[in-house]
Amino acid sequence: MTNSDNKIKIFLVDDDALFLKSLEIEFLENADFIIETYPTGEQCIANLSHNPDVVILDYQLDGIVENAMNGLQTLEKVKAFNPDTPVIMLSSQDKIEVAVNCMHHKAFDYVVKSETAFVRLQKIISAIFKYQKMEKELNWYMDRM
Repeated sequence: MTNSDNKIKIFLVDDDALFLKSLEIEFLENADFIIETYPTGEQCIANLSHNPDVVILDYQLDGIVENAMNGLQTLEKVKAFNPDTPVIMLSSQDKIEVAVNCMHHKAFDYVVKSETAFVRLQKIISAIFKYQKMEKELNWYMDRM
């Protein structure tokens, strides 16, 4: 964790204000996270120095500003800033090629926007931290061999 009080910091990035707010409320009600929300990829990128532990990113991102960065462009910039930041892509499209495209661009996972999206996101975030902890322990072990 990168924050002084050891809370997990999550960036939520979505141009759908209603979905963004409902997701933020669900996270704040169900877990002790620090949540920062952004309506555009540009604003997300501008604030990466806040060191999010996880970025949850909308695939489209074109609802507010014309010619705005889309989710994949934002994902690439997040990964350029810090390749270790896990990014979970969100989309209203339930298409395998969209999911494959996201994974090809090094997204950690892909979630379709639905009633169960929050539950899926919670499970994925918990998997991310289990994986990171295992990786740290493995590196610690390997350093001592």
